[in-house]
Amino acid sequence: MSDVPTTIPAVLLSAVAAHGEQEALTDGAVSLTHAELLDRVEEAAAGLVASGVTAGDRVAVWGPNCWEWVVAALAVHHVGCVLVPVNTRYRGPEAAELLGRARVRVLFTVTDFLDTDYVSLLLDGPDGRPELPDLGSVVSLRGPSREGVATFEEFLVSGESVDRDEIRRMAAAVESDDLCHLIFTSGTTGRPKGVELTHGAVCRGFDTWAEVVGLRAGDRYLVVNPYFHSFGLNAGILACLLRGAVNLPHAVFDVPAIVERIERDRITVLPGPPAIYQSMLLDPGLDPTRLSTLRLAVTGAAVIPVQLILDMRSVLGFDTVVTGYGLTESSGIATMCRHDDDPETIATTSGRAIPDVEVAVVDPSGEPVPAGEIGEIVVRGYVVMRGYLDDPGATAEAVDADGWLHTGDLGNLDDRGYLRITDRLKDMFIVGGFNAYPAEIEQSLASHPAVGQVAVVGVPDDRLGEVGAAFVVPVPGTTIDPDELIAWARERMANYKVPRRVEVLEALPLVPAGKVDKVALRARLGS
Repeated sequence: MSDVPTTIPAVLLSAVAAHGEQEALTDGAVSLTHAELLDRVEEAAAGLVASGVTAGDRVAVWGPNCWEWVVAALAVHHVGCVLVPVNTRYRGPEAAELLGRARVRVLFTVTDFLDTDYVSLLLDGPDGRPELPDLGSVVSLRGPSREGVATFEEFLVSGESVDRDEIRRMAAAVESDDLCHLIFTSGTTGRPKGVELTHGAVCRGFDTWAEVVGLRAGDRYLVVNPYFHSFGLNAGILACLLRGAVNLPHAVFDVPAIVERIERDRITVLPGPPAIYQSMLLDPGLDPTRLSTLRLAVTGAAVIPVQLILDMRSVLGFDTVVTGYGLTESSGIATMCRHDDDPETIATTSGRAIPDVEVAVVDPSGEPVPAGEIGEIVVRGYVVMRGYLDDPGATAEAVDADGWLHTGDLGNLDDRGYLRITDRLKDMFIVGGFNAYPAEIEQSLASHPAVGQVAVVGVPDDRLGEVGAAFVVPVPGTTIDPDELIAWARERMANYKVPRRVEVLEALPLVPAGKVDKVALRARLGS
């Protein structure tokens, strides 16, 4: 592992040295070699310096997958700043809270994505203009110009007076233990926590990921996973640079568009949640002959039927299908299947620990349980986060004195050391590949003036895997219209968090200890 670059700027420079004139990033009419990508990154890095940021400052990117996202993110790392990715499904109040807590200095965003102006979402939300005293600059990567927002071209021009040698010195000064990402992940407390990740951990972890899955130089990698997600960011942008693969961003998942791109762009690598492949297989118009270039799939994030793995190989044409397990607090990686594992192992387990990382299953006292028995999954090793932003208490609760990260997920290990996930983090459910946390959704719904009590559970959904259902008790003297509450929620939270069903109850069922009986609530829905 000694020859693996230990910082993201070093990864980029190493990629240029090995693959300088080879294609690195293609998005529509824009195609950049590795050398050209470095040039664009240095341009954007100069723009950041001109805007007044210094090493350690936080810079956010809030937009869909596109070449500008990649350039902006790598530029953030190039000057030693910390990248704060923001979910494109967030509404204005959600984004404002993250930007404020992270003390973001510069925001890269878009003014037109799916008919949405993200600047307006942020500044003209339902709760008024947020106070963001640290935010000095807003840059639009794409979309119409608007007052007070620099276009990406204007931003690049602003850095023309900055000495490129200074940019290179800043890149060289970045160290492996420096923070690279601050990724907000929702938690059972109802408030997203900022996970602090370091350059050395993500570089080493995703060099291992690339090795295990067999990513190759020249592979054509369609990145459907959002760049704002730890997987799209690290197993996408970073892994492509580590191996010299071509990064082809894709902004919106749509089966016909994906098939068209596979055929047109000769895609060989297509990772994603199981729902992506299930949607392709369920499309009555699918022509498998258009998928002949596909070679490698990497999936996870949900229970996977064995038949899906078989169909991915026999119908979609993948030579290799790999599954794995990780969470943001473990840099997005902990266990992986190997490419030569049998289909049942790949479908029913999340693989075994990656090299130099320990995974165990423990009882409530922290003692390991025998193989096959269920307990809490814990992870230890270089991938474990530095901590949660400004929350030493939560950090100490998550990572014990011996360095074990307590995931809150339940599972078991077989005799081979392969991990099976048996339950999710507390009551978390997964909507189309996105983690949804009931406590966070409940906290938001509880701010509605007519909601006295609320409980949210995940229920099965044919298309998305799971969706949320909310049970609400009105404040005395008020009434709640389910459709109106859903519409209210859509203005204040990401679409995947919005409950698809609302039931109004006189009281929530409770277990003897006084907690809400979510088993009884799921039973009401027949799930």
